[in-house]
Amino acid sequence: MSQQPDTLDSACRWLAARLSDAGIADARRDARLLVAHALGLEPQRLLIDGDRRLGSVDLVALEAVAARRCAREPVSRIIGSRGFWTLDLTLTPDTLDPRPDTETLVEAVLAARPDRQAPLRMLDFGTGSGCILLALLSEYPAAQGLGIDIAPGAVAAAEANARRNGLDQRATFQCGNWAEGLNGPFDVIVSNPPYITDAELADLEPEVTRHDPLRALVSGPSGLEDYQRLIPALPALLAPGGLVALEVGHTQAEAVGTLLVASGFDAPWTRQDLGGIARCVVAESHHPEKNDKKA
Repeated sequence: MSQQPDTLDSACRWLAARLSDAGIADARRDARLLVAHALGLEPQRLLIDGDRRLGSVDLVALEAVAARRCAREPVSRIIGSRGFWTLDLTLTPDTLDPRPDTETLVEAVLAARPDRQAPLRMLDFGTGSGCILLALLSEYPAAQGLGIDIAPGAVAAAEANARRNGLDQRATFQCGNWAEGLNGPFDVIVSNPPYITDAELADLEPEVTRHDPLRALVSGPSGLEDYQRLIPALPALLAPGGLVALEVGHTQAEAVGTLLVASGFDAPWTRQDLGGIARCVVAESHHPEKNDKKA
């Protein structure tokens, strides 16, 4: 469809065709989101006002978003925000674009700590946009949280997202290199660390490799390097019986579980994502009273 669109309906069809020709999956969905964004409309207006006529300024805006998406810039980057859990998060070049798979980690903590009124103290390593910590704080209204990231830009983005979602009174963010200089105790520690191997990087979609910060993605030759740095430091930061939940790559659950046991954690368990992959490894720190009762 090469003819320029003249209505909202035709704009959606025109952009969907452009994206499809560029090899982009979900072209129709992306087109509707981008048309609404480009023209400053709520997406539902596309259905209500489909015969609305377009002006020259509209066409320039549509061409701009078409060029960006055809160059494989993600929709969330073009729009500048991403929905995660029940939150709306601003993205920056310093933050990963949160994936639905990461919500598995939030679900795992909620399942392991069902008391939503518990005054938990939470710690999030590699916080990025703050998505995991902020999602958990939204579910635990008496909890407090600290997010750590090595990138100052990510810390600034997480702070902005806390304010945006009304959680800034209970969330603190600071720059740091994993656990260096931190003191506990924390009741819950979560992390989505880098776990892509050097070899796997070449197989990722350009939406990822061109737009996500690589140091938040790639761990090294094995993909386990950052778990090996982080996990041994966790027992000293956790309260007795404290919980750790770590996102892992699709083949890494067993290896990460072994690292946890070697660092003194009780037997770990996993939680699967919607694709049936063990996406999160969960374990509790040794609790003397509980283990004495078992004995």
